[in-house]
Order: sequence, then C-alpha cells, then structure tokens
Amino acid sequence: MKNDNFSHIDSDNNPAMVNVSDKQVTVRKATARSTVQLTEEIMSGLEQGEIQSKKGPVFQTAIIAGTMAAKKTGELIPLCHPIGLDGCDFSIEVKGLEVMIECTATIAAKTGVEMEALTGASLAALTIYDMCKALSHHIVIKETRLIAKTGGKKDFKYNG
Repeated sequence: MKNDNFSHIDSDNNPAMVNVSDKQVTVRKATARSTVQLTEEIMSGLEQGEIQSKKGPVFQTAIIAGTMAAKKTGELIPLCHPIGLDGCDFSIEVKGLEVMIECTATIAAKTGVEMEALTGASLAALTIYDMCKALSHHIVIKETRLIAKTGGKKDFKYNG
C-alpha cells in the first residue's frame, strides 16, 4: 500500500526520486539560515567584518565552500534531483557571539532549491567550525532551517 504522505516513496513503499517531467518550469528561490555560536576568543580575531585564521579568511572561505556544496547537492542527498543552479548567494552577519549565515539558491526549473540552500548554509557553517577549531572547540552549530521559498506548488516563509 502506497503511503501518500511521502513524495519519495513509490507504490511498493520503496524509495524513489520524484518524477518532475509533468511540472512547469518556474523561477524557484529558497533561503536557508545556519547559526554558529563562537567564543570571545575567536571573536577577538574579528577585523572589519572578517575573521582571519591560520587557514585564511574564514567567512570568504565559508562562502566558497557553501557555494560548492549547494552545487553538489544532487550528489550528496540520495533522492535529490541534480540541478544546475542559476544563482547561489550568501550573507554573513555577526550578532554578538553568533554568526548568521544565509544561503539563497535560485533556479528556473521544474524542481525546487530548498535542499541546495540548506546544504549551502550547512557547509558554510561547518567550514567556519573547521577554520576556527584551532582557536577553540567550544563552537556550536546551533541550527539550520529553511527561511523562505518561492515558486512551485506553494510558497513558504518562516515566521519566527
């Protein structure tokens, strides 16, 4: 018996990629946010909006890593469609000891880009951890969440 609650389960209850061949091409956009909590020790290295570590500029490297990850999402998540992103943009904001990373992925396609935005934000957060861990292991990746999506069946906006 097919479970209609899950789009990635076929009629035999096996995992299956969603067939998007009948969907319309629309502009689809998704934004995800990851929050990283750093320490005072790490933040003392903050200069003009950029943290430098022995490995180089932390935020710039995180943006490159996040972009690379977003572009490879279809290779990393088993039932995710491989897509060529039209855009992948990042913003990084420091609030106190927290670093807010937002990744916005955009495409004109038959499938959405939520997973690409989530993957980009997640890998950017992991890169910040990696580049700062020599200073302290008291780094916490607090959360990663979808903030908004447009295009496709329904739009979404996080209200929190």
